[in-house]
Amino acid sequence: MKHLTAIFAVLFILPMGGVMEVACLHAQKFALIDMEYILKNMPAYERAGEQLNQISRKWQAEVEALSQEAKELYKTYQSEAVFLSAEQKKAREEAIVAKEKEAADLKKKYFGPEGEFFKKRESLMEPIHDEIYNVVKDISEARGYSLILDRASDNGIIFASPKIDISAEVLAKMGLN
Repeated sequence: MKHLTAIFAVLFILPMGGVMEVACLHAQKFALIDMEYILKNMPAYERAGEQLNQISRKWQAEVEALSQEAKELYKTYQSEAVFLSAEQKKAREEAIVAKEKEAADLKKKYFGPEGEFFKKRESLMEPIHDEIYNVVKDISEARGYSLILDRASDNGIIFASPKIDISAEVLAKMGLN
């Protein structure tokens, strides 16, 4: 009989703990934002993107010009190789390799992981992202949200009610809507 009472008590208490956990989860408030939508509606983001495109095209042209110079040196070398001495061949080959290295180094300087393009993008985009973050944080604190997810970047969201999407509110608070 004591065993039955103990088993009954355990079976009764465990579901209560689960109910308590579910109740705590329901008490939390969630919201969604769509960063793509917000960014598309920000003129500052569009200007930054255009500025990055211009810089990228300019730097890419510089890299391509050096690569083209290396190709021209190689073509000239190929057509004149039969007339060159061993010393001259070696000098031309070294010049070609040096020009190719110069192009590769410039590409790395501009477009490498810690390159100028990365730094420029960060300097242009960071203030925009900070502004969005601060507005989202203000809304979250004012409304008591425990969590705000970005529906544009989270592939784990299968369905979300439009009622909890605060993207338009974020834009309005930024004066963009």
